Amino acid sequence: MELKTYIGFPFPLGATWDGKGVNFSLFSDNATAVEVCLFDHKEDATPSACVRITDRTYSVWHVYIPGLKPGQLYGFRVHGPYRPEEGLRFNPHKLLIDPNGKAISGVLNWHDALFGYEIGSPDGDLKMSKTDSAPYLPKAIVVTNDFDWEDDRPLKIPYQNTIIYEAHVKGYTWLNPDIPEEIRGTYAAIAHPASVRYLKALGITAIELMPVHHFVTDRYLNDKGLTNYWGYNTINYYAPDIRYSASSECGGQINEFKQMVKDLHKAGIEVILDVVYNHTGEGSELGPTLSFRGIDNASYYRLQDEKRYYMDYTGTGNTLNTVQPNVLRMIMDSLRYWILDMHVDGFRFDLASTLARELHEVDRLGSFFDIIHQDPVISQVKLIAEPWDVGEGGYQVGKFPPGWAEWNGMFRDCIRDYWRGADSMLAEFAGRFTGSADLYKDDRYPTASINFVTAHDGFTMRDLVSYNEKHNEANGEDNQDGENHNRSWNCGAEGDTDDKSILKLRRQQVRNLMTTLFLSQGVPMLLAGDEIGRTQKGNNNAYCQDNEISWIDWENKDEVLLAFTQKLIRIRKEHPIFCRTRWFKGAKLKEGSVADIAWFLPEGTEMTDENWNHDYAKSLAVFLNGQGINAHTYENEPITDDHFYILFNAHYEALAFRLPDAAYGEQWIKIIDTAQEEENEAQALYRCGEKLTAAGRSVVVLQQKKK
Repeated sequence: MELKTYIGFPFPLGATWDGKGVNFSLFSDNATAVEVCLFDHKEDATPSACVRITDRTYSVWHVYIPGLKPGQLYGFRVHGPYRPEEGLRFNPHKLLIDPNGKAISGVLNWHDALFGYEIGSPDGDLKMSKTDSAPYLPKAIVVTNDFDWEDDRPLKIPYQNTIIYEAHVKGYTWLNPDIPEEIRGTYAAIAHPASVRYLKALGITAIELMPVHHFVTDRYLNDKGLTNYWGYNTINYYAPDIRYSASSECGGQINEFKQMVKDLHKAGIEVILDVVYNHTGEGSELGPTLSFRGIDNASYYRLQDEKRYYMDYTGTGNTLNTVQPNVLRMIMDSLRYWILDMHVDGFRFDLASTLARELHEVDRLGSFFDIIHQDPVISQVKLIAEPWDVGEGGYQVGKFPPGWAEWNGMFRDCIRDYWRGADSMLAEFAGRFTGSADLYKDDRYPTASINFVTAHDGFTMRDLVSYNEKHNEANGEDNQDGENHNRSWNCGAEGDTDDKSILKLRRQQVRNLMTTLFLSQGVPMLLAGDEIGRTQKGNNNAYCQDNEISWIDWENKDEVLLAFTQKLIRIRKEHPIFCRTRWFKGAKLKEGSVADIAWFLPEGTEMTDENWNHDYAKSLAVFLNGQGINAHTYENEPITDDHFYILFNAHYEALAFRLPDAAYGEQWIKIIDTAQEEENEAQALYRCGEKLTAAGRSVVVLQQKKK
């Protein structure tokens, strides 16, 4: 089919419909020619037309085709030398997904044709394959921006008021009986009134969705009947994955995603995306040629000195080259697209240390962070780093620049160690509880710490107190995958048990972990399902398990734990003493008063330097001064609160704690006792100097009783 074409424009990149036709634009620095191939149906193996792009502005190839409309399916073929030893892997026999495409028509169908080299060749990846991959590759879709956002605006919830819920689109909704079966596992299911009501009742303010950028399942998993369930294998940074869409329309996943965001915003809930800008789903030099590799391998990826091979700071076979300006532009354009067009409220950056690598070392002032810092759009949303990668020097907790929050892996490790009874300094526990000043005090605030005890990667909270060892046999890797050092404790039996005393202790340990998480300074993050006792049966690396191992079991939810978690979140939201925006000073507020924070031994005396250094000590108490918050409202009114006195007893035996003298508070009401299975209606009242007993392995929270 002959098509009329115009020169077109280099920007914006991708496929842009203007009401009369479509402009196609693609960056490739080393290509010798580019074609855009048009398809009538997503099942088509051959294109209805291929247009040779002859115009190039610097390294951007562009053409305008009048008459094309939204819904048009397309892909690129890129010509150039196939010399892997030089880092060049062009192969015009391979159809390629537009890296700037806004929607993808489906998922790939694994076949040898998807590889740029001949599978089984004695030369490995050096012999070019000449088999057409078009029948097996999903096509990009031309879309239009026709969604009615009405008056939707960013919620801009301050970090100190934020409570994050990490969830998987499918895993959170697939078994929920209150959601219509035909939409379960989709963006529409997340936005369903039953889902929104649950999130609101729980009290979270932001849902952090595991990757929704269009991703691929590794072939070796596919061949084993498994899947890349988590989605950390991105092949396009704009398109919401079609597998999470209930829409039957071509490209309908975009408006469905937007409707989800709009509905969540109406409920006061922000949307944060887990994004994977550190690597792609094309893998190592033996991986497939699906997009970036065939468009310009040497530009998109970080190559070793022997350019046939990739630098691998991610453990996935490749690393995106964020030093390259056009790759940086793609990432920044993608982030702005999700903010401006899709209205998301922030991002959690997977393996973010990889993005900081200028050469081989991590540089916290790398160009990636410089660009984000000065960008008027991206710099204004929530930016959360997973501050590590698998390369040397990649563990960078506490070292990201101002404006960034971080998953605080040290908080996770310390809190786990404390409650499982491992030898650990009380000083570290106190530091993590008060916001990790050792990590963030120099140039950030307590809200830089995203506190978590569990996340998608690792044990659930129930499994953390039920297993000493991982049980990943279902992954098909002989239980060799996943973390070995989990800082877990099974409370006396491995896995399922009928022992009532062990089950009681496990429930109490979960309440201890939950209480510590939600009353610590920083931003709490809850793993979806932990609040109802979700188990993965000891699997701590369920990345490939799209089944009951990963899905939340709503029918068997722990209603008592859910009510306890809701209460903790309610306490946190009602009391600004737990949501400080400034660091504790540990000094008296004025002459004759008490400090903004004070730590006590069980005997009721303040702790000394010597007390902090005992690694065998398991018990302490903390006084939080509601008059010492050191913050103001928007109207410049001082923020104050009640005093709180919290007892932590990680010892296996009960301990008597003496309350401090009247200067700290004359009367106290017990509002939390993790040793209690059910909440008592009558709240116990205690006076200054009085003793009260904290059960073994428990937390007791006391609130000042006002006169």
